[in-house]
Amino acid sequence: MPQETIATIVALIDGKGQRLYGLSALDQRAHALQAAHLAEQSGGDSALIVAALVHDIGHMVHDLGEDPAAEGIDDRHEERGAAWLQDRFCAAVTEPVRLHVAAKRYLCGTEADYFARLSPDSVRSLALQGGPMSADEIAAFEAQPHYAAAVQLRRFDEAAKVKGLAVPDAMHYAAHLNACLIA
Repeated sequence: MPQETIATIVALIDGKGQRLYGLSALDQRAHALQAAHLAEQSGGDSALIVAALVHDIGHMVHDLGEDPAAEGIDDRHEERGAAWLQDRFCAAVTEPVRLHVAAKRYLCGTEADYFARLSPDSVRSLALQGGPMSADEIAAFEAQPHYAAAVQLRRFDEAAKVKGLAVPDAMHYAAHLNACLIA
């Protein structure tokens, strides 16, 4: 079973990951691999590395087309992805995935210069996702057990948009994936 799950994740990233990543010059695969690479290079634990690898898997498991945001649709990929992952991985993986969009809203509400650093994709989707968090939303977000990991994941997400960056392939992360699987 673990090998099947790992093979499924790798197949999704290598297959459906060929779709463009919003308005950027990257595809979903390159974005996922760059995010995981950044998490690994930062010294993150297996859960953070896996969360970075699969944080946008919700884009790969829905049937809303390649760029729903362009149609004014929030695909809620964070929830779709976390739901798809929850029977396979521990909460230390699924919760940061579920919270990574909220983490963008959180950072926009807590760091004055964060919004200015967002990519055009992230600015467009932020409007669909509710905009910067209010003070009450910030407090509720900070009460979530995995909020700090979600914020780290969000920072990797924003940085993982470098065209042509050489990074390991998805199978490089097999041991990390295996370490986070649930029985």
